[in-house]
Amino acid sequence: MDRKRIWGWWFFDWASQPYHTLLLTFVFSIYFAEVAKTHFIALGYSSTIAGANAQALWGYGLSITGVLIAVLAPILGAIADGSGRRMGWIWLFSGLYVLGAAGLWSLTPEQPALVQAVVLFGIGLIGTEFATIFTNALLPGLAPRDEIGRLSGSGYAFGYLGGVSALAIMLLLFAETPSGRTLAGIEPLFGLDPTLREGTRFVGPFTAIWYAVFMIPFFLWVREPRGPRRPIRLGASLRDLGSLIASLRHRRSLRNWLLSSMFSRDALNALYGFGGVYAGTVLGWPVFLAGVFGVISAISAAIISWLGGRADRAFGPRAVIAACILALTAICVLLVGMDRASVMGIPVAEGGVIGRLGVADLLFFLCGAVIGGAGGALQAASRTMMVRHTTEERATEGFGLYALSGKATAFLAPFLIAVTTDLSGNQRVGLAPLILIFLVALVLLGWVDPDGEEEARP
Repeated sequence: MDRKRIWGWWFFDWASQPYHTLLLTFVFSIYFAEVAKTHFIALGYSSTIAGANAQALWGYGLSITGVLIAVLAPILGAIADGSGRRMGWIWLFSGLYVLGAAGLWSLTPEQPALVQAVVLFGIGLIGTEFATIFTNALLPGLAPRDEIGRLSGSGYAFGYLGGVSALAIMLLLFAETPSGRTLAGIEPLFGLDPTLREGTRFVGPFTAIWYAVFMIPFFLWVREPRGPRRPIRLGASLRDLGSLIASLRHRRSLRNWLLSSMFSRDALNALYGFGGVYAGTVLGWPVFLAGVFGVISAISAAIISWLGGRADRAFGPRAVIAACILALTAICVLLVGMDRASVMGIPVAEGGVIGRLGVADLLFFLCGAVIGGAGGALQAASRTMMVRHTTEERATEGFGLYALSGKATAFLAPFLIAVTTDLSGNQRVGLAPLILIFLVALVLLGWVDPDGEEEARP
């Protein structure tokens, strides 16, 4: 194995993870929820309805982005495999990542451009999702089949370490607490004005800079396998993709795996996307406290992803995926049944148990650790399972189809959450659809061959 090439490939996870950690889950999403809720209250809505409106707007934005990714992902994968080129696409979508992330600086507390912020966030998310397709397609050529699970798990662990490092820097040096100072007790660096929330708003440009810097090892050390470079032929690529999709009728394991992963990743991404909104509006957490929560979650994700890679090698990816889905389902049940006054119908003291943190706060910290750990291990093992259902030559097309399965219903969980929240006027009840989605994924997983398909085996 080429260790330098493997490290370069791992650096993509390190560079790209902050989009999910800082923007999707812990800092920007919570800031967006705060700003949007305040805006809706100023328009005359009650606090409860304002919070629900903020969650619904965020959910509809994620839904539209998911539809775009679902439509384009397999087409781009087929084109890339047909032409034999992948690195150029990674450059292109890296540009979208940086553009979308940097633009989030424009969401100010006064007169907030909420729709513009959702659009910019979607552009960056499209960039990171599509770049991931092409980097994942390089995985089959990195190592022998029996080492793929370990490399995938270690890659996710390295990525989560990057995410938690970026989050720690953001909290210590830039994001302001209610006192106007950072968690390190200093004013935000570079003269950022805490009264204008510039320390928190800097999370967008910071994420863009982080990605640009740490993608350098990837582009220096990772090279595409040698092979013919062919002109892009859209018609031929679409015909190949159509044949692959048609073949799913006869490929039982791959078909059920794509369906299972479609539901499990949809629900997981919704947990990531709405966790910050839940913390900011249901529990009333400020950004800095949610950031501490993020550090704990990311550390858990790094450790459990690494352990999951070892479990993958020992027991296979299907066993790891099943265990993770069960853990995430239990967390969803807890989130639906929890608020500051009660947990699963049992009254709890709302006062501080540890400092100012009440029972609900401490349980949510536990939820974050499980979501981070199980989510990381689930994604790493899912990547391994996909490798077992494709070949190195068709890897980009296969991972494009995998991305399609992850995004074909990516609108579904956010949409169901948004609609359920709208109809019930209750954010906790709005998360209930995730329980059913995870259980459907678990049932479908039972029909997946743990060793993959014969044609993908060496």
